[in-house]
Amino acid sequence: MGITWDEYREHDAVGLAELVKSGAVSPIELLEAAIARADAVEPTINAIRHRLDDDARARARSPLPGPFGGVPFLIKDLGQHLAGVPTGSGNRSLARFQRPETSTVVQRWLDAGLVVFGRTATPEFGARAITEPVAGGPTRNPWDPSRTPGGSSGGSAAAIAAGVVPVAGGNDGGGSIRIPAAACGLFGLKPGRGVVPSGPEVDEVFHGAAVQGVLSRTVRDSAAMLDVLAGSAPEDPYRVELPERPYAEAVVDPRPLRIGLSTVSPLGGPVDPQAAAAVRDAGELLTGLGHVVEESAPAIDGQRLATDFLTAWFAMVAAEVTAARELTGCAESDFEIETRMMAAIGRSLPAPEYLATQSRWHQHTRALATFHERYDMLLTPTTARPAGPIGEFDLALPVRLAARGLLAARIGGVLGRMNLVEKLAVANLEPAPFTQLANVTGRPASSVPLSRTSGGLPLGIQFVGRPGSEPDLLALAAQLERARPWAHLWPSLPGSSSAA
Repeated sequence: MGITWDEYREHDAVGLAELVKSGAVSPIELLEAAIARADAVEPTINAIRHRLDDDARARARSPLPGPFGGVPFLIKDLGQHLAGVPTGSGNRSLARFQRPETSTVVQRWLDAGLVVFGRTATPEFGARAITEPVAGGPTRNPWDPSRTPGGSSGGSAAAIAAGVVPVAGGNDGGGSIRIPAAACGLFGLKPGRGVVPSGPEVDEVFHGAAVQGVLSRTVRDSAAMLDVLAGSAPEDPYRVELPERPYAEAVVDPRPLRIGLSTVSPLGGPVDPQAAAAVRDAGELLTGLGHVVEESAPAIDGQRLATDFLTAWFAMVAAEVTAARELTGCAESDFEIETRMMAAIGRSLPAPEYLATQSRWHQHTRALATFHERYDMLLTPTTARPAGPIGEFDLALPVRLAARGLLAARIGGVLGRMNLVEKLAVANLEPAPFTQLANVTGRPASSVPLSRTSGGLPLGIQFVGRPGSEPDLLALAAQLERARPWAHLWPSLPGSSSAA
C-alpha cells in the first residue's frame, strides 16, 4: 500500500501517530516514506550524519506502544546517546566511538514509540551557530542551499524543513534550538533549566544552561514531545515542579499577556531591518489578539553578558576536548582549528575569573527577574538577520596560520588577548545576540516562524518567559500559529511536487 511523500508531509508527528493507531498506515510504511525522502534530499542538504535504517526497519516491525508509536524520528549527534551507536558530536574521532548507554531523553523517545533511523549533523561539540563541521561537511538550508540552517541543531532543522521528519531532537546551550528553528521556518522551544533530564552520564550540562528538546513543524508536536521528555530523573541535581495539566493541553488561546518588545541588539551591533520589522509586525498582531505590547527590555549589560557567556563557553569546550581525547586517544590536531582556539582560551582562564563569571550569571538572572515582575514575556528577534551564506565565518588563511603557530607554542593566554577572540565572538554571537540570555538565566524561550524576508527566507521571533512558563509559551505560539499558519509552507527541493 505505502504512503507518498505528499501524503506523509500533510501530517505532523501527532497526526502520523493517529494514523498508525487507526490502522490507516503501518510504522514500516511511514519509515520507508521518511527514508525515501531522506535519500531524495540528502545530496542537497547533508543533514544526517549516521543512518540507522536497518535497525529502524526491525523496530518498525515490532509492537510500538506509546503516544508516538511508529513515527519516524531523528536524534541529534550531540548529547543524545544511543547505546552501541557512536555519538560523533561533529568530531571525526568520536564518530568511531560507540556509546555504552542510552541517554535519558533518547530512552524516553524510544519508550514513546518513536522509530529512530539516524543522527543529525552538528558543528564540532555544538560550539557554533552554524553547522559546517570538517567531519561530514556543511549542512545546507532547504530554503536556500547556499545558506546555513543555523546551529548547532542545524541538521535536525534542515531535515524537518525538507520534510524528512516532522519533529527531531535538538539541544540548546546558547540558542541551538531557536537559531536553526528561525533559519529554517520551524517552531523551537527551549525548556527551562532542569525541566528535561540531561543524564544519566551527567547531572546537567553547562551549569544547566544547555537543555534537551526538539524542533518541530507544529506547536502541538513540541507540546506533546515535552510531555514525553519533562520530569526529573533519579540522578538529577534538583527537581522541577511540572504543571498540573499536560503540556499538550496548553495549546489553546492564552490569557491576555503583558509583553515587553525590543529590537535592539544586546551587543550594540546591527539588526537587519527585516528582522526588526518582523518583531514589530508580531507586536501588532499580538495587540490585535488582546495582549498588551510595550517597548521595553531588561536592564542587562549585553556586552557583559556576552563576555560572561563566552568565558564559560570556552572553558566548557576545553573540557569537551580533554574528555574526547581521553575517550578516543586522539591527538590535539584531530580537532578543528576554531575548537582548538576556544579550548586554548578556556584552559588559560584562572579559576577566580571563571568563578566570578558564574557569579555574574546570577546578576543577569536578577535583572531578567525584575523585568518579569512587570512583563509576562520578552519579545525580540530570534536572530539579528536571516540565515547567512555557507562559509561566511571561515577563518582567513593568515589568521588560521597565526592561530596554529600560537597553538603549537601552547600560548592560550596570548590567544585570549588577540582579536581572534573577538572574531570568534562575532562569528558566534553577533548574528544571534538575543538567545544567550535565556540560557544564562535558565528561563524557557521559544522561536516562532512568523515572518519571511522579501526573498522568502524564514525569520523567527523569540519569546522569553518566567521559570515554569512553558505552557504560556506554547499557548502563545499556538495562538500565533492559528492566526498566521506556517506548516503548509515548503521549500523547493528534489522530489518535492509543490512548494511555497
